[in-house]
Amino acid sequence: MRKASLAAALLVLPTLVSAAPPMAAAQSAGLEQACISVAKNFLLAPTLKTGVVQSFPELDPPGARLTYSIRQNPEPTDFNDEIECEFDRAQAPYGLKRFCISNTCYSAGEKEEENRRRYQEVKALMDRQKP
Repeated sequence: MRKASLAAALLVLPTLVSAAPPMAAAQSAGLEQACISVAKNFLLAPTLKTGVVQSFPELDPPGARLTYSIRQNPEPTDFNDEIECEFDRAQAPYGLKRFCISNTCYSAGEKEEENRRRYQEVKALMDRQKP
């Protein structure tokens, strides 16, 4: 009887594995790359290693967020920094609307003059890039 139960379990196992929900796939590689560009421009970093990257083209406003490290050879525990980006559109040209790094946000409507200036600088750099 034990052999029969084991055989039945082995037959059902592939069905259970394939019924498991898939890992979230990238929703918009373009939005994700645009957010990576925002991070590189803001941090003045020619290279940026990314950890978890998520995008949300279906939201209003569309956006992306990711963890990153500017270390040369980062360990998995080095991806502690996070950036969130919001855009005007889900397709190129995206139009940078707002971005937040750590607990500080940057947009055209920011009250802090320096934060508004940093947003304008990054937006100008993003607008110069071809989609």
